[in-house]
Amino acid sequence: MNGAWIMAGVTFREAARRKILWTAILAGAAFLALFATGLHFQVKDSGAHSVPPLIRHQVQAAMLQIGFYAVNLLAVVMTILTSVDTLSGEISSGTIQAIATKPLSRWEILMGKWIGFGGMIAIYLAGMFGGVAAVGHSIAGVQVHNTFTGALLVYLECMLLLTVTFACGTKFSTLTNGVIVLGLHGLAFIGGWIEQIGALTTSPRLETLGILSSLLMPSESIWRRASFEMQSSLTRSLQFSPFSSASAPSGAMVGYASFYLLAALAIALYNFRERDL
Repeated sequence: MNGAWIMAGVTFREAARRKILWTAILAGAAFLALFATGLHFQVKDSGAHSVPPLIRHQVQAAMLQIGFYAVNLLAVVMTILTSVDTLSGEISSGTIQAIATKPLSRWEILMGKWIGFGGMIAIYLAGMFGGVAAVGHSIAGVQVHNTFTGALLVYLECMLLLTVTFACGTKFSTLTNGVIVLGLHGLAFIGGWIEQIGALTTSPRLETLGILSSLLMPSESIWRRASFEMQSSLTRSLQFSPFSSASAPSGAMVGYASFYLLAALAIALYNFRERDL
């Protein structure tokens, strides 16, 4: 694994050289500033209009869920866009040949890149989740439930999409790779809302359709489980927030997503080993 760790360090330095890390940090800081400003105004306005404490608390908790949802979307998009070119682009340009001729096996190259991107994603999510939770606690006095569990689940979602991006990158061009992964996540996104609507309207066929889309790509279902974990039992029962899950994915779906990730990683390693560079 020494070669993989060396490759992970190279991936970190390359991301810094291309200003990917700094751009992500600046965009995250801008988001947190905007979110803090919006929450501050909401707290001030609700106090001025004598909103009942229960309603005020639920509105502020819902705003925190919206903040976490935005972080989830930012992390997903950043994961796909920053990694979509790392294998397919280097293969098509011939850059990968300079690395592959070093005393590193192909699996070490791929795993090193995977670990490097995984580390960047972990740092980004830690900062963003911690920032949103800190803003909510300091401005609105809202304590988020199971923030660490929610962050871990979103990290699983991002690593799943990263691995699928790597697997497709060993077979397809950069553009095709991006279209496939974004298309799969878009399918999972709309399927998750279809399942929610089916649960709310007692439509078993809609629920089944949503579950099938989650089996094809379980990324969105992992976010819905994370959102479910971060809500209080009162919020869940009142279904006050748009993210109150009428059909929360079970632990079995989290296990399925983990298996999906490992299968995609195995496919990526096999395809990269067999690929003619």
